[in-house]
Amino acid sequence: MKLKFYKYQGAGNDFVMIDDREKTFPISTELINRLCDRNFGIGADGLILLQNDENSDFRMVYFNSDGNESTMCGNGGRCIIRFANDLDVANDKMTFNAIDGLHHGIVDQEVIRLQMIDVNEVEDHDKYLFMNTGSPHHVEFVENVKDVNVYKKGKAIRNGAPYFEKGSNVNFVEVMPDKSLTIRTYERGVEDETLACGTGITAAAISAYVKNLVDKKDIKVKAMGGDLSVNFEENNHNFVNVWLNGPAVKVFEGEIEI
Repeated sequence: MKLKFYKYQGAGNDFVMIDDREKTFPISTELINRLCDRNFGIGADGLILLQNDENSDFRMVYFNSDGNESTMCGNGGRCIIRFANDLDVANDKMTFNAIDGLHHGIVDQEVIRLQMIDVNEVEDHDKYLFMNTGSPHHVEFVENVKDVNVYKKGKAIRNGAPYFEKGSNVNFVEVMPDKSLTIRTYERGVEDETLACGTGITAAAISAYVKNLVDKKDIKVKAMGGDLSVNFEENNHNFVNVWLNGPAVKVFEGEIEI
């Protein structure tokens, strides 16, 4: 059968998008892995299904490039907001369900805004922080982030104590002189460095605030694939009204034989 697909990217984080409102996509680990393969398939960091949902505008189902359904993807969430708007599934303000619950999205011309989940627990260790922003994230602050061997160091942390088999995404973050952040991320499921990670960028911004490395709650973050921002409110050490903001665009569309 021929599969109609769309390719979207947010800050270089790229996704195969499928309009699956009729639930005809034949979900399998092998197929999704092949479609995401950059040599033998379409090529992407992950695959996202847009499905109907009884309680919101639509449902987002996200798979990592290894073919396994995964936890929330922030840039994928921003891409599906643009996708839904392009398909006229939703207007400029929308709600959708994902694996971690209900999200709000806003299309503001070139900027796509995604409301993330509240963050109610931040583990602040001597050398790193850990939190769940929809996906688990280990955050380390470093100097000269461009010199970090993200693949080697990230892979070791992702598979080591205390994460082991469950694993964690791993972020290396540098605070710049203007109090913006520069980030590089090793993503589990992709098992490599990606050009951007929305939930990781969110975790980095909250971590910088917790560590008093920034003095504001509206933080600019530069990833390898582009510039984003995070804003939030703090309520008794809980982080609420958390928004991830930045561009998300359609790259191309096509058909592939499966």
